[in-house]
Amino acid sequence: MSFEAFTVVVLFAVVAQYVVETYLLRRHLGHVAAHRSAVPPPFTESIALADHQRAADYTAARGQLGLFESTLGVFVSLAILFWGLAALWQFTAQLSDAIWLRELLLVVLLSIVTGIIGLPFSYYGTFGIEERFGFNKTTQKTFWLDMVKGTLLGGAIMLPLLALLFWLMRGAGSLWWLYAWLVFIGFQLLMLALYPTFIAPLFNKFKPLEKEDTKAAIEGLMNRTQFQSNGLFVMDGSTRSSHGNAYFTGFGKAKRIVFFDTLLERLNNNEIVAVLAHELGHFKRKHIVQRLVMMAVFSLAFFAAAAWAMKQPWLFTAFGFASDTGTSAPGVALILFAMVLPALLFWIGPLSSALSRKHEFEADAYAAEVSSKTDLIAALTKLYRDNASTLTPDPLYSAYHHSHPPAMIRIAHLRGL
Repeated sequence: MSFEAFTVVVLFAVVAQYVVETYLLRRHLGHVAAHRSAVPPPFTESIALADHQRAADYTAARGQLGLFESTLGVFVSLAILFWGLAALWQFTAQLSDAIWLRELLLVVLLSIVTGIIGLPFSYYGTFGIEERFGFNKTTQKTFWLDMVKGTLLGGAIMLPLLALLFWLMRGAGSLWWLYAWLVFIGFQLLMLALYPTFIAPLFNKFKPLEKEDTKAAIEGLMNRTQFQSNGLFVMDGSTRSSHGNAYFTGFGKAKRIVFFDTLLERLNNNEIVAVLAHELGHFKRKHIVQRLVMMAVFSLAFFAAAAWAMKQPWLFTAFGFASDTGTSAPGVALILFAMVLPALLFWIGPLSSALSRKHEFEADAYAAEVSSKTDLIAALTKLYRDNASTLTPDPLYSAYHHSHPPAMIRIAHLRGL
Protein backbone atom coordinates (compact mmCIF):
# COMPACT_ATOMS: atom_id res chain seq x y z
CA MET A 1 0.00 0.00 0.00
CA SER A 2 1.29 3.47 -0.83
CA PHE A 3 1.31 6.19 1.80
CA GLU A 4 -1.16 8.18 -0.33
CA ALA A 5 -3.64 5.29 -0.27
CA PHE A 6 -3.23 4.82 3.48
CA THR A 7 -3.72 8.55 4.04
CA VAL A 8 -7.04 8.36 2.18
CA VAL A 9 -8.10 5.31 4.20
CA VAL A 10 -7.40 7.01 7.53
CA LEU A 11 -9.06 10.26 6.45
CA PHE A 12 -12.13 8.36 5.31
CA ALA A 13 -12.28 6.33 8.54
CA VAL A 14 -11.98 9.39 10.82
CA VAL A 15 -14.60 11.36 8.87
CA ALA A 16 -16.90 8.34 8.55
CA GLN A 17 -16.80 7.77 12.30
CA TYR A 18 -17.66 11.42 12.93
CA VAL A 19 -20.51 11.42 10.39
CA VAL A 20 -22.04 8.19 11.68
CA GLU A 21 -21.85 9.15 15.34
CA THR A 22 -23.12 12.69 14.71
CA TYR A 23 -26.07 11.33 12.73
CA LEU A 24 -26.91 8.86 15.48
CA LEU A 25 -26.64 11.46 18.24
CA ARG A 26 -28.83 13.98 16.40
CA ARG A 27 -31.33 11.21 15.73
CA HIS A 28 -31.26 10.27 19.42
CA LEU A 29 -31.83 13.85 20.60
CA GLY A 30 -34.72 14.23 18.17
CA HIS A 31 -36.30 10.99 19.37
CA VAL A 32 -36.02 12.00 23.02
CA ALA A 33 -37.51 15.43 22.32
CA ALA A 34 -40.41 13.90 20.36
CA HIS A 35 -41.35 11.74 23.37
CA ARG A 36 -40.80 14.42 26.01
CA SER A 37 -44.47 15.24 26.49
CA ALA A 38 -45.62 11.89 27.87
CA VAL A 39 -44.24 9.24 30.21
CA PRO A 40 -44.10 5.87 28.40
CA PRO A 41 -46.75 3.33 29.60
CA PRO A 42 -44.58 1.04 31.75
CA PHE A 43 -43.62 4.00 33.94
CA THR A 44 -46.75 6.14 34.08
CA GLU A 45 -47.50 5.19 37.69
CA SER A 46 -43.92 5.33 38.99
CA ILE A 47 -42.29 8.32 37.25
CA ALA A 48 -43.84 11.78 37.19
CA LEU A 49 -44.04 13.77 33.97
CA ALA A 50 -41.77 16.44 35.49
CA ASP A 51 -39.07 13.80 36.15
CA HIS A 52 -39.44 12.40 32.65
CA GLN A 53 -39.06 15.86 31.12
CA ARG A 54 -36.08 16.61 33.35
CA ALA A 55 -34.41 13.45 32.01
CA ALA A 56 -35.14 14.54 28.43
CA ASP A 57 -33.66 17.98 29.08
CA TYR A 58 -30.60 16.46 30.77
CA THR A 59 -30.09 14.13 27.80
CA ALA A 60 -30.39 17.07 25.42
CA ALA A 61 -27.85 19.14 27.37
CA ARG A 62 -25.32 16.31 27.49
CA GLY A 63 -25.94 15.56 23.83
CA GLN A 64 -25.41 19.13 22.67
CA LEU A 65 -22.14 19.26 24.56
CA GLY A 66 -21.19 15.96 22.95
CA LEU A 67 -21.94 17.29 19.47
CA PHE A 68 -19.69 20.29 20.01
CA GLU A 69 -16.93 18.20 21.55
CA SER A 70 -16.99 15.61 18.74
CA THR A 71 -16.94 18.33 16.07
CA LEU A 72 -13.89 19.91 17.64
CA GLY A 73 -12.46 16.47 18.27
CA VAL A 74 -12.46 15.39 14.64
CA PHE A 75 -10.40 18.45 13.63
CA VAL A 76 -8.06 17.96 16.58
CA SER A 77 -7.62 14.26 15.75
CA LEU A 78 -6.76 15.00 12.13
CA ALA A 79 -4.41 17.82 13.11
CA ILE A 80 -2.57 15.64 15.61
CA LEU A 81 -2.32 12.69 13.24
CA PHE A 82 -1.24 14.52 10.12
CA TRP A 83 0.82 17.29 11.66
CA GLY A 84 0.97 17.48 15.43
CA LEU A 85 2.49 14.10 16.24
CA ALA A 86 5.44 14.56 13.87
CA ALA A 87 5.93 18.13 15.15
CA LEU A 88 5.94 16.95 18.76
CA TRP A 89 8.44 14.23 17.84
CA GLN A 90 10.76 16.81 16.33
CA PHE A 91 10.37 18.96 19.43
CA THR A 92 11.49 16.11 21.69
CA ALA A 93 14.85 16.17 19.87
CA GLN A 94 15.49 19.50 21.58
CA LEU A 95 14.92 17.92 24.98
CA SER A 96 16.95 14.73 24.73
CA ASP A 97 19.19 12.71 22.41
CA ALA A 98 18.09 9.37 23.88
CA ILE A 99 15.42 7.77 21.66
CA TRP A 100 13.74 5.90 24.54
CA LEU A 101 13.38 9.12 26.51
CA ARG A 102 12.06 10.97 23.45
CA GLU A 103 9.41 8.27 23.05
CA LEU A 104 8.24 8.78 26.62
CA LEU A 105 8.35 12.56 26.22
CA LEU A 106 6.16 12.21 23.13
CA VAL A 107 3.55 10.40 25.23
CA VAL A 108 3.74 13.11 27.91
CA LEU A 109 3.42 15.98 25.41
CA LEU A 110 0.56 14.26 23.59
CA SER A 111 -1.24 13.73 26.90
CA ILE A 112 -0.76 17.39 27.84
CA VAL A 113 -2.14 18.61 24.51
CA THR A 114 -5.21 16.35 24.55
CA GLY A 115 -5.77 17.02 28.25
CA ILE A 116 -5.80 20.77 27.76
CA ILE A 117 -8.25 20.47 24.87
CA GLY A 118 -10.58 18.20 26.86
CA LEU A 119 -10.43 20.18 30.11
CA PRO A 120 -13.05 22.85 29.24
CA PHE A 121 -15.56 20.13 28.33
CA SER A 122 -14.96 18.29 31.59
CA TYR A 123 -15.24 21.52 33.56
CA TYR A 124 -18.45 22.64 31.86
CA GLY A 125 -19.93 19.16 32.12
CA THR A 126 -19.36 19.21 35.89
CA PHE A 127 -20.04 22.83 36.85
CA GLY A 128 -22.41 23.66 34.00
CA ILE A 129 -24.68 20.74 33.12
CA GLU A 130 -24.35 18.59 36.26
CA GLU A 131 -24.73 21.70 38.42
CA ARG A 132 -27.78 22.90 36.51
CA PHE A 133 -29.60 19.58 36.94
CA GLY A 134 -28.73 19.23 40.60
CA PHE A 135 -26.25 16.37 40.34
CA ASN A 136 -22.94 18.07 40.99
CA LYS A 137 -21.55 17.99 44.53
CA THR A 138 -17.94 18.52 43.49
CA THR A 139 -16.20 21.62 44.78
CA GLN A 140 -13.65 23.55 42.77
CA LYS A 141 -10.95 22.28 45.09
CA THR A 142 -11.98 18.64 44.65
CA PHE A 143 -12.22 18.98 40.88
CA TRP A 144 -8.72 20.36 40.46
CA LEU A 145 -7.25 18.07 43.10
CA ASP A 146 -8.77 15.04 41.34
CA MET A 147 -7.29 16.23 38.06
CA VAL A 148 -3.81 16.64 39.56
CA LYS A 149 -3.96 13.31 41.39
CA GLY A 150 -5.27 11.52 38.30
CA THR A 151 -2.55 13.02 36.12
CA LEU A 152 0.26 12.15 38.53
CA LEU A 153 -1.10 8.68 39.17
CA GLY A 154 -1.55 8.02 35.46
CA GLY A 155 2.02 9.07 34.79
CA ALA A 156 3.39 7.01 37.66
CA ILE A 157 1.59 3.92 36.38
CA MET A 158 1.72 4.27 32.61
CA LEU A 159 5.19 5.68 31.96
CA PRO A 160 7.07 2.74 33.54
CA LEU A 161 4.80 0.33 31.65
CA LEU A 162 5.40 2.11 28.35
CA ALA A 163 9.14 2.29 29.03
CA LEU A 164 9.16 -1.49 29.48
CA LEU A 165 7.10 -2.04 26.31
CA PHE A 166 9.36 0.24 24.27
CA TRP A 167 12.41 -1.58 25.63
CA LEU A 168 10.94 -4.94 24.59
CA MET A 169 10.21 -3.60 21.11
CA ARG A 170 13.82 -2.53 20.78
CA GLY A 171 15.63 -5.49 22.32
CA ALA A 172 13.44 -8.59 22.51
CA GLY A 173 13.73 -9.67 18.87
CA SER A 174 10.98 -10.64 16.46
CA LEU A 175 8.73 -12.01 19.23
CA TRP A 176 8.67 -8.74 21.15
CA TRP A 177 4.92 -8.50 20.61
CA LEU A 178 4.34 -11.75 22.51
CA TYR A 179 6.48 -10.65 25.47
CA ALA A 180 4.81 -7.23 25.42
CA TRP A 181 1.41 -8.91 25.51
CA LEU A 182 2.40 -11.00 28.53
CA VAL A 183 3.60 -7.85 30.29
CA PHE A 184 0.34 -6.07 29.44
CA ILE A 185 -1.81 -8.93 30.77
CA GLY A 186 0.24 -9.05 33.96
CA PHE A 187 -0.19 -5.30 34.33
CA GLN A 188 -3.98 -5.56 33.93
CA LEU A 189 -4.22 -8.26 36.59
CA LEU A 190 -2.00 -6.23 38.90
CA MET A 191 -4.26 -3.20 38.49
CA LEU A 192 -7.31 -5.34 39.33
CA ALA A 193 -5.60 -6.36 42.54
CA LEU A 194 -4.31 -2.89 43.47
CA TYR A 195 -7.35 -0.78 42.52
CA PRO A 196 -9.61 -1.57 45.51
CA THR A 197 -7.06 -1.08 48.27
CA PHE A 198 -4.52 1.40 46.87
CA ILE A 199 -5.91 3.39 43.92
CA ALA A 200 -9.61 3.99 44.64
CA PRO A 201 -8.95 5.28 48.20
CA LEU A 202 -6.83 8.08 46.70
CA PHE A 203 -10.02 9.63 45.34
CA ASN A 204 -12.83 8.46 47.64
CA LYS A 205 -13.32 7.39 51.22
CA PHE A 206 -14.48 3.82 51.87
CA LYS A 207 -15.91 2.56 55.13
CA PRO A 208 -17.48 -0.76 56.11
CA LEU A 209 -21.26 -0.96 55.78
CA GLU A 210 -22.59 -0.28 59.28
CA LYS A 211 -26.37 -0.39 58.84
CA GLU A 212 -27.14 -3.73 60.48
CA ASP A 213 -30.48 -4.53 58.82
CA THR A 214 -29.07 -3.78 55.35
CA LYS A 215 -25.94 -5.74 56.14
CA ALA A 216 -28.00 -8.73 57.31
CA ALA A 217 -30.14 -8.69 54.16
CA ILE A 218 -27.04 -8.60 51.94
CA GLU A 219 -25.30 -11.36 53.88
CA GLY A 220 -28.42 -13.48 53.51
CA LEU A 221 -28.14 -13.14 49.71
CA MET A 222 -24.45 -13.94 49.78
CA ASN A 223 -25.07 -17.06 51.84
CA ARG A 224 -27.79 -18.23 49.44
CA THR A 225 -25.55 -17.71 46.45
CA GLN A 226 -22.37 -18.98 48.16
CA PHE A 227 -20.52 -15.82 47.23
CA GLN A 228 -17.51 -14.76 49.24
CA SER A 229 -16.09 -11.25 49.33
CA ASN A 230 -13.56 -9.27 51.29
CA GLY A 231 -16.21 -7.01 52.78
CA LEU A 232 -19.13 -4.64 52.20
CA PHE A 233 -18.11 -1.01 51.79
CA VAL A 234 -19.82 2.35 51.40
CA MET A 235 -18.17 4.98 49.16
CA ASP A 236 -18.68 8.70 49.67
CA GLY A 237 -20.04 9.25 46.17
CA SER A 238 -22.11 12.15 47.49
CA THR A 239 -18.97 14.30 47.76
CA ARG A 240 -18.85 14.52 43.96
CA SER A 241 -22.28 13.67 42.57
CA SER A 242 -25.81 12.71 43.58
CA HIS A 243 -25.83 9.89 41.00
CA GLY A 244 -26.13 6.46 42.64
CA ASN A 245 -24.41 3.19 41.81
CA ALA A 246 -22.98 -0.06 43.16
CA TYR A 247 -20.16 -2.24 41.88
CA PHE A 248 -17.78 -5.12 42.52
CA THR A 249 -14.06 -4.63 42.40
CA GLY A 250 -11.04 -6.89 42.73
CA PHE A 251 -10.90 -10.60 42.07
CA GLY A 252 -10.33 -13.85 43.95
CA LYS A 253 -10.44 -13.44 47.71
CA ALA A 254 -9.89 -9.69 47.34
CA LYS A 255 -13.36 -9.06 45.87
CA ARG A 256 -15.15 -6.10 47.42
CA ILE A 257 -18.75 -5.00 47.20
CA VAL A 258 -19.03 -1.21 47.08
CA PHE A 259 -22.18 0.89 47.40
CA PHE A 260 -22.41 4.60 46.74
CA ASP A 261 -23.85 6.29 49.81
CA THR A 262 -26.35 7.97 47.49
CA LEU A 263 -27.67 4.55 46.42
CA LEU A 264 -28.22 3.38 49.99
CA GLU A 265 -30.20 6.54 50.73
CA ARG A 266 -32.68 5.91 47.90
CA LEU A 267 -33.37 2.18 47.98
CA ASN A 268 -34.92 -0.02 50.64
CA ASN A 269 -33.19 -3.20 51.77
CA ASN A 270 -35.03 -5.50 49.36
CA GLU A 271 -34.18 -3.24 46.43
CA ILE A 272 -30.53 -3.06 47.49
CA VAL A 273 -30.43 -6.87 47.62
CA ALA A 274 -31.96 -7.06 44.12
CA VAL A 275 -29.38 -4.65 42.70
CA LEU A 276 -26.60 -6.63 44.37
CA ALA A 277 -28.07 -9.88 43.00
CA HIS A 278 -27.80 -8.40 39.50
CA GLU A 279 -24.13 -7.61 40.06
CA LEU A 280 -23.59 -11.10 41.46
CA GLY A 281 -25.13 -12.41 38.26
CA HIS A 282 -22.18 -11.08 36.29
CA PHE A 283 -19.86 -13.23 38.40
CA LYS A 284 -22.07 -16.30 38.45
CA ARG A 285 -22.61 -16.21 34.69
CA LYS A 286 -18.84 -15.84 34.14
CA HIS A 287 -19.16 -12.44 32.46
CA ILE A 288 -16.07 -11.09 34.21
CA VAL A 289 -14.01 -14.06 33.04
CA GLN A 290 -15.38 -13.69 29.51
CA ARG A 291 -14.42 -10.03 29.40
CA LEU A 292 -10.94 -10.77 30.68
CA VAL A 293 -10.51 -13.45 28.02
CA MET A 294 -11.77 -11.09 25.31
CA MET A 295 -9.41 -8.38 26.54
CA ALA A 296 -6.54 -10.87 26.37
CA VAL A 297 -7.45 -11.99 22.84
CA PHE A 298 -7.91 -8.47 21.47
CA SER A 299 -4.74 -7.17 23.12
CA LEU A 300 -2.78 -10.09 21.64
CA ALA A 301 -4.20 -9.25 18.22
CA PHE A 302 -3.27 -5.59 18.79
CA PHE A 303 0.37 -6.32 19.57
CA ALA A 304 0.69 -8.81 16.73
CA ALA A 305 -0.83 -6.31 14.28
CA ALA A 306 1.45 -3.57 15.62
CA ALA A 307 4.49 -5.79 14.99
CA TRP A 308 3.40 -6.16 11.37
CA ALA A 309 2.46 -2.50 10.93
CA MET A 310 5.76 -1.13 12.23
CA LYS A 311 7.49 -2.78 9.26
CA GLN A 312 5.31 -0.88 6.76
CA PRO A 313 6.86 2.43 5.62
CA TRP A 314 3.48 3.91 4.70
CA LEU A 315 2.40 3.87 8.36
CA PHE A 316 5.00 6.57 9.01
CA THR A 317 5.33 8.51 5.75
CA ALA A 318 1.56 9.11 5.72
CA PHE A 319 1.94 11.18 8.89
CA GLY A 320 5.18 13.02 8.25
CA PHE A 321 7.66 10.58 9.77
CA ALA A 322 10.71 9.02 8.14
CA SER A 323 10.06 5.66 6.51
CA ASP A 324 12.48 3.86 8.87
CA THR A 325 10.82 5.15 12.05
CA GLY A 326 9.60 1.65 12.91
CA THR A 327 13.24 0.56 13.23
CA SER A 328 14.84 3.68 14.65
CA ALA A 329 12.06 4.59 17.12
CA PRO A 330 9.74 1.58 17.63
CA GLY A 331 7.92 3.32 20.46
CA VAL A 332 6.65 5.91 17.99
CA ALA A 333 5.31 3.07 15.86
CA LEU A 334 3.26 1.74 18.79
CA ILE A 335 1.92 5.21 19.63
CA LEU A 336 0.97 5.94 16.03
CA PHE A 337 -0.64 2.54 15.53
CA ALA A 338 -2.66 2.95 18.74
CA MET A 339 -3.93 6.33 17.52
CA VAL A 340 -4.92 5.15 14.04
CA LEU A 341 -6.55 1.84 14.97
CA PRO A 342 -9.71 3.13 16.77
CA ALA A 343 -10.82 5.06 13.68
CA LEU A 344 -10.30 2.00 11.48
CA LEU A 345 -12.26 -0.26 13.84
CA PHE A 346 -15.03 2.04 15.05
CA TRP A 347 -17.63 -0.11 13.28
CA ILE A 348 -17.12 -3.00 15.74
CA GLY A 349 -18.39 -0.87 18.62
CA PRO A 350 -22.02 -2.04 18.23
CA LEU A 351 -20.87 -5.67 18.55
CA SER A 352 -19.33 -4.92 21.93
CA SER A 353 -22.47 -3.06 23.00
CA ALA A 354 -24.66 -6.00 21.93
CA LEU A 355 -22.60 -8.45 23.97
CA SER A 356 -22.75 -6.16 26.99
CA ARG A 357 -26.56 -5.89 26.73
CA LYS A 358 -26.76 -9.69 26.51
CA HIS A 359 -24.80 -9.93 29.74
CA GLU A 360 -27.14 -7.43 31.40
CA PHE A 361 -30.19 -9.51 30.47
CA GLU A 362 -28.49 -12.62 31.87
CA ALA A 363 -27.58 -10.83 35.10
CA ASP A 364 -31.18 -9.60 35.44
CA ALA A 365 -32.41 -13.17 35.00
CA TYR A 366 -30.04 -14.36 37.70
CA ALA A 367 -31.25 -11.63 40.04
CA ALA A 368 -34.85 -12.70 39.44
CA GLU A 369 -33.89 -16.26 40.43
CA VAL A 370 -32.14 -15.46 43.71
CA SER A 371 -33.99 -12.34 44.85
CA SER A 372 -37.08 -10.63 43.45
CA LYS A 373 -37.72 -9.28 39.99
CA THR A 374 -40.34 -6.95 41.48
CA ASP A 375 -37.76 -5.40 43.78
CA LEU A 376 -35.25 -5.12 40.92
CA ILE A 377 -37.83 -3.36 38.73
CA ALA A 378 -38.59 -0.96 41.58
CA ALA A 379 -34.90 -0.28 42.16
CA LEU A 380 -34.17 0.28 38.47
CA THR A 381 -37.15 2.61 38.15
CA LYS A 382 -35.89 4.72 41.06
CA LEU A 383 -32.40 4.84 39.51
CA TYR A 384 -33.78 5.83 36.10
CA ARG A 385 -35.72 8.63 37.76
CA ASP A 386 -33.07 9.87 40.17
CA ASN A 387 -30.21 9.68 37.64
CA ALA A 388 -32.34 11.41 34.95
CA SER A 389 -31.85 8.53 32.53
CA THR A 390 -34.04 8.89 29.48
CA LEU A 391 -36.75 6.29 29.12
CA THR A 392 -37.06 6.86 25.37
CA PRO A 393 -33.67 6.58 23.66
CA ASP A 394 -33.54 6.27 19.91
CA PRO A 395 -33.40 2.51 19.14
CA LEU A 396 -30.62 2.82 16.57
CA TYR A 397 -28.50 5.08 18.77
CA SER A 398 -29.05 2.76 21.71
CA ALA A 399 -28.08 -0.33 19.69
CA TYR A 400 -24.85 1.38 18.65
CA HIS A 401 -23.79 2.95 21.94
CA HIS A 402 -25.57 1.62 25.01
CA SER A 403 -24.00 -1.12 27.11
CA HIS A 404 -27.31 -1.56 28.98
CA PRO A 405 -30.71 -2.33 27.43
CA PRO A 406 -33.14 0.59 27.08
CA ALA A 407 -35.36 1.04 30.11
CA MET A 408 -38.63 -0.15 28.55
CA ILE A 409 -37.05 -3.25 26.99
CA ARG A 410 -35.24 -4.13 30.20
CA ILE A 411 -38.33 -3.80 32.36
CA ALA A 412 -40.41 -5.79 29.88
CA HIS A 413 -37.77 -8.54 29.91
CA LEU A 414 -37.84 -8.68 33.70
CA ARG A 415 -41.63 -8.83 33.83
CA GLY A 416 -41.61 -11.66 31.32
CA LEU A 417 -39.25 -13.84 33.36
